[in-house]
Amino acid sequence: MPTTVLPIPAALVRVGASGSRTLALGGRLAVAGLSLLRYRRHLARTLRDLVPDVIHSNGLTMHPLAGRAAPAGVPVVWHLHDFVRRRPLTRRLLRLDRRRCAAIIASSAAVAADARTVVGPGCAIHPVPSGVDLTAFSPDGPTVDLDRLAGLAPPTTAVVRVGLVATMARSKGHEVFFQALARIPAALPIRAYVVGGPSDRADAGQYSLDELRERAARAGVAARVGFTGFVDEPASAMRALDVVVHANTAPEPFGLVVAEAMACGRPVVMSAASGIADYLVPERDVLTFAPGHAAALAARLERLVSEEDLRHRLGKAGRLMAEHRFDRVRVGHAVAAIYDALSARPR
Repeated sequence: MPTTVLPIPAALVRVGASGSRTLALGGRLAVAGLSLLRYRRHLARTLRDLVPDVIHSNGLTMHPLAGRAAPAGVPVVWHLHDFVRRRPLTRRLLRLDRRRCAAIIASSAAVAADARTVVGPGCAIHPVPSGVDLTAFSPDGPTVDLDRLAGLAPPTTAVVRVGLVATMARSKGHEVFFQALARIPAALPIRAYVVGGPSDRADAGQYSLDELRERAARAGVAARVGFTGFVDEPASAMRALDVVVHANTAPEPFGLVVAEAMACGRPVVMSAASGIADYLVPERDVLTFAPGHAAALAARLERLVSEEDLRHRLGKAGRLMAEHRFDRVRVGHAVAAIYDALSARPR
């Protein structure tokens, strides 16, 4: 497909779409005002030249810009991957521009419900899960040596490898993971890993690696967990694990790591706060636990470490569910159907 790239000016990137106070974000917007006006004019000219039937905006910064730059009569679709109700400035901008939006695609029912409180009843909202490349994220393929990445000696006996796969954002449940590991009997053959590095979002509120090591030591599990850092090919890390943990403590819009791990045929233990839970059945597709509940996570991990048949059953069911729900081709068809409906409307 032909592609035209319009890089967002650095001043607008710095504004961000965080949950900061309206006054602070408003001040940054005022500083970026000239860049904003120039960029909107450039975007409007580009969209006019492309003569689109539908405009699909992706990302909180782009939704208000797309609506204001769209040629008259061209429907605009907002694709929401985030909760917006608790983002003061974003909420106000989307509410102000909701009449410029013909439809919203939401990555989960939770995101759809959150968006409804912002835009009201007049806009169609379609929950469509995020898609996964089922070829890249597959049970078959290369694996990485997690022990080498984490600087650990290879185990001398068979172990069950359990990994928390996430950025180092403070909402990802690292401390809950460490506390759960501390509750698991030392006799169980488990080796744990934290897979991932810092997020590229400046507003993410992140741990440093030293902080995470200190938290693991404080929980008494420093000898049971290794830290791999960022891994270029996450599928290769997931395939090297026997169990994938997703332990976010705050409500999460979707939880793409869960879908990717399922596509790799790995059993998943996940916080029920993830939006992807809308699409899954506990005990059939995944194991779940209450957000922040370390004892419950420990109990789920003990089951999976002790029951090889359960690991195999959940891994197989996860792959089937990924093929049924999260295949990016299926997701593409769902989005295309929304395009077709909008482009067929009289302008």
